[in-house]
Amino acid sequence: MTPLLEPSPDLGYNGPCSDGAPFVDSGTEGVEVVEEHRRREIAAAFRAALPHMIPILASVPLLGVAYGVLMHTHGYGALWSTLMSAIAFCGSMQFAAIPMLVTGFMPFQAFVLSFLVNARHLFYGISMLERYRGMGRAKLFLVYLLCDETFSICCTVNPPADVRRKDFFIWVSLLMYLLWVGGTFFGGFLGNFITFDTTGLDFTLTALFIVLFTEQCRERRNRPAAAIGVGCSVVCLLLFGPQRFIIPAMALMLVLLMAGRRRAWF
Repeated sequence: MTPLLEPSPDLGYNGPCSDGAPFVDSGTEGVEVVEEHRRREIAAAFRAALPHMIPILASVPLLGVAYGVLMHTHGYGALWSTLMSAIAFCGSMQFAAIPMLVTGFMPFQAFVLSFLVNARHLFYGISMLERYRGMGRAKLFLVYLLCDETFSICCTVNPPADVRRKDFFIWVSLLMYLLWVGGTFFGGFLGNFITFDTTGLDFTLTALFIVLFTEQCRERRNRPAAAIGVGCSVVCLLLFGPQRFIIPAMALMLVLLMAGRRRAWF
């Protein structure tokens, strides 16, 4: 009797096949059937991820456009801004790095600033350890593309039972990446035609963080963690001042959140 090919039992698989049909291994025909089923799985994951990206369409591409325009006003065309977004892919740090690109090269200050701005990714990574378990070679790709918006989706959304978690996370991360890089390219190109004053355009990133925070606070289970974050930030701001409060605040948040998780506070 011809053996049936079952889906690989990796932890990245969230449930049964999308169509529930087994595969028959019959040489070339069997390979074609498997490939066709794999294409259906990928398409199903794309359809599952797309609705969660719709709210981001109103923010991330516009942020990318703003970044591309700002880079152009400082003398960097669409090519340079697009390369920066495609390689660095760290939106807030990219905005913060613009003044450093037009001044003298200061590697130590650049490193410290980058660490301070991106320190939150330490906490993102810790939170995603379990979610990204069993992702195989795709894990490095997912870690590289992990950002604020991707984290907010992948940390809270569970894909449908007939969609592989790995495929779902990959689509969310890839779509987010393409939106950011594409918006940057368009902004760099658009900068050639903009003549008005762009002062304050970089506030769009701060506005996005405010929206993400308020959206998370709408769920009751997220409010204790949000309160801890706000409280730690205020206390450290008063103790250390606006120039030095980020790292102490992050460290205090980590301690309290880990303690709360152990004691099941939230």
